[in-house]
Amino acid sequence: MIEMLDVWKGFHSHKSGAQHVILRGVHGRIRRGDQVGILGRNGSGKSTLLRLLSGVENPDRGVIRREMSISWPIGGAYGLQTITSGASNARFIARLYGTPVQQTQDFVEEFSELGRYFFEPVNTYSSGMVSRLLMGLSFAVDFDCYLVDEALSTGDARFAAKCQHMLQMRRQNAAMIMVSHNAMHVRQYCDTAAILRNGMLEFYEDVDEAIAAYQGL
Repeated sequence: MIEMLDVWKGFHSHKSGAQHVILRGVHGRIRRGDQVGILGRNGSGKSTLLRLLSGVENPDRGVIRREMSISWPIGGAYGLQTITSGASNARFIARLYGTPVQQTQDFVEEFSELGRYFFEPVNTYSSGMVSRLLMGLSFAVDFDCYLVDEALSTGDARFAAKCQHMLQMRRQNAAMIMVSHNAMHVRQYCDTAAILRNGMLEFYEDVDEAIAAYQGL
């Protein structure tokens, strides 16, 4: 289970000197097997919320309780070591999460489809190659809960479909939290939904009800 209790988060504006509050006392509970879509306009704090849930950032106030393993936001470059190779990054992930090193490296190599570049420094990759590596790393560990920032549309249509299929496979035995401003993505992947607006999170049991409310904003 993941539980958010009175979670607040803000950022200091260097330009104005003011404190910009993103999340205002968010409450919520995600259980094993839940497939939750979080809808919100651009700038509403969706990505900030995922970073807090994953532990990449800490809330200013409140508590986030985690009783299951949680991914970093899928496809995100959190912790990526660009001066080393894709293979080295895969081995690092394996040691960090306690998965078999060679098995993890082989999975990422096959999934990312980078060929010989898998053994070259990441800072020599194109942006598309980095995205492929990130997706491979993201799926290399079986998490209890997957965090997804927007839809999986990395690379060409074939690779994007491959990523979407992998997510469908993994979420059969795991929870998933997907943030998006696209109602169709939430309807496709999620069983319940919430709307993030004015720093607050409003949960709906019915996805269509949530979409109707979101579209009425």
